[in-house]
Amino acid sequence: MRSAVVLFTRDLRVHDHPALAQAVDEAEFVVPLFVFDEALASSPNRTRFLLDSLGDLRNSIRRLGGTLAVRRGDVVAETMRVVAAVGAEAVFLSADVSAYAQARQQRLAVERVRVSALPGVTVVPPGELRPAGGDHFRVFTPFWRRWSSAELRSAQGRPRRVATPSGVRPGRLPALRELVRGQTSRDLPPGGETAGRRRLSRWLRSGLADYGTRQDDLAADGTSRLSPYLHLGCVSAREVVERASARRGAEPFLRQLAWRDFFHQLLAARPAASRDDYRPRGDRWNDDLEGLRAWKEGRTGFPLVDAGMRQLAREGWMHNRARLVAGSFLTKDLYVDWRLGAAHFRDLLVDGDVAQNSGNWQWIAGTGADTRPNRVLNPVLQATRHDPDGHYVRRFVEELADVPAPMILAPWRHGGVPGYPAPLVDHAEAAGRFRRRRRP
Repeated sequence: MRSAVVLFTRDLRVHDHPALAQAVDEAEFVVPLFVFDEALASSPNRTRFLLDSLGDLRNSIRRLGGTLAVRRGDVVAETMRVVAAVGAEAVFLSADVSAYAQARQQRLAVERVRVSALPGVTVVPPGELRPAGGDHFRVFTPFWRRWSSAELRSAQGRPRRVATPSGVRPGRLPALRELVRGQTSRDLPPGGETAGRRRLSRWLRSGLADYGTRQDDLAADGTSRLSPYLHLGCVSAREVVERASARRGAEPFLRQLAWRDFFHQLLAARPAASRDDYRPRGDRWNDDLEGLRAWKEGRTGFPLVDAGMRQLAREGWMHNRARLVAGSFLTKDLYVDWRLGAAHFRDLLVDGDVAQNSGNWQWIAGTGADTRPNRVLNPVLQATRHDPDGHYVRRFVEELADVPAPMILAPWRHGGVPGYPAPLVDHAEAAGRFRRRRRP
C-alpha cells in the first residue's frame, strides 16, 4: 500500500497505538490526521487539555519524521478530502464506543476506502468479554473476574519512523477562543502524552504500592490522576495495565481500570445509556433549580460535598470519593435528575468521558449497574471516614479554613460558621423521603 490516513480521535499518543503501528507497517506513506469536528462541542477545560495534547502529539510525530495534519469541519468529509488529496487506500483509527463514535465509523465505512478500526481506547475491546447468554455484562464483579484473567495483546512501542507524503498541508492548531467560549479552571493539569507518561512513571514508582490503603483518603490525594490522560488516550490503558501488573500492590488500581472498561462495554451495547436510564426506577425527579445551583457552587452546607464541587471548579477534576458523595447528595438528598449532574460534570471535568461520566452517575443514582440502587451516602459519615481531620475540606472551602476538626464535619451542630451556609436539607429526612419515593 502506498499511502494511508490515521484518524486520531481519543488516542493522542504515539506509544502503543495499534492503528498508527499498523498503518506504518502496511503503507509507505502515512498521514496522521486530527479533525476538530464542529458538531462535537466541548468545554473550555477539555478543549484546553485537547490543544495541549495535540501540540505534544504534533511534536512527537515531527520527531518521527512525519506531520500531523489538522483540519476543522465535518470529520468524515475532512478525512475523505485528505484521502483524495494523497490517494490514500485506507483509513486507520481506534475503535470507540459512544453513539457519536459509532456513527462516525459507520459513515466512514460507506466511503470508497478501506476502514480499519483497531483497539486502542480500552484494555479489553468492548464486546470481547460476554456473559453466557448475554451481549454484555450488567454487573461489575463477574466482569472483573473475566477481565482479570483475559489474554491481552502486548503493548507496543512507538514507530521508528512516520513518513508523511510531501505536499500535505499541516494546518494550524486554533487558539482556545476560536473553539469555545468561557474561562478554564484555574489549576488544570497540562495535557499531552509527554506529561501523561511522566505522571504514569512517577505514579508507578511512588504511588501504586500504597494505592489500596490510600485511594479513599481525600487529604492524601493518593490517586494516580491519570484519568484525563486516559480519556484522551495520551497514555494507553493497555500499557498502564502492563506496567502496573509487574509491580507490588497493583490489584486495587487494576480494578479501577476494569471499571473503566466495564462502563465502555456497557455503553457500546447500550449507546442510549449516555442519556437514558439503564435501569428505569420510575423516578419523578424534583425541579429544584435553587438546590441545583447551590450544589454547583459548592454551597450546600455539607462541607465534604462543597469541597468536592469547589475542587471541580478549581481543577477541572475531583477525587473519586468526593464524586460519589456529591453525586449521591444531588440525586438522593435533593432528588435531582442525574442527567443535570452529569451535564455539569461534563462541562468542567478534564476527564469527562461519556462512558465513565454517564456510567458513574447512573451507578450512584441507582438507575445504572449498581446492585444496591437505593444506597444513600451520608456526607457526614463519609467525611468522618475519609477526611476525619478536615484537611481536604480546608483545602477548598475557604470559610472553614480555620475551623477545628470536630466542627468541620458538621458545622451546624456547633452553631454554624459565619459566611458558611446552613445545610440545604436534613440528611436523615431527605434520605427517608428518597427511599419512600423510590419504593415500587
